[in-house]
This record gives sequence, structure tokens and C-alpha cells, in this order.
Amino acid sequence: MMSMKILKDVVGRMVALFLVSSLGIITGSSVINAINPEQSMPLWYSAALAGFTACATVITKLAQASLDGGLTKEEVDEAFGVKSETREAVNAKKAETQEEVVEKPVQ
Repeated sequence: MMSMKILKDVVGRMVALFLVSSLGIITGSSVINAINPEQSMPLWYSAALAGFTACATVITKLAQASLDGGLTKEEVDEAFGVKSETREAVNAKKAETQEEVVEKPVQ
């Protein structure tokens, strides 16, 4: 089973993915509609289509990774396209920041 922490992580990332994918299409659709208003598609429709397509791609990868009965943090990162080196660098930076905060004396 998937832990609650991983589930929250996946849901949060899916929302972010939907928004990022939608914003690119909103910008492009606005430019196209400004140039050629006769060939317009509703903006919300374009954004929803882009967001759902991006989410469906990741959901497919997560489903394939969970066929063995579980889903690890590494499999989630891979489905979202996060490289393990990037994750390790981010975690190392967080650890350094936390150490600096602990070492600073309170005045």
C-alpha cells in the first residue's frame, strides 16, 4: 500500500502539474486568439485539456510502477521526471540549511 505521505506528495504534485501545463496553453491560446479571433477555442477548454493530458501521462506511469503492489518515493519521482541526483541535491541543501539554523545562537 501507498503511505499517506506519498499520497499527499502525489496529489500536491498533480495539482502543480495541472497548473503548469494549463498556464502554458492559456498563454498560447491567448496569443492565437488575439491574432485570429475567428478560429478561437474557449480558453478554459484548452487549459483543461492540457492539464488533464499531462496528469493522465503521470497517472499512467504511476499505475505501471505500482503493479508490484507498492509505490516508493523513487518511483513517484521517476513518474514526475525528477532525477535521483536532483532529489539528493535538494535534500542535501535542506540539511545544510537546517544545520545553519540550529547552529546560530539566539540573541
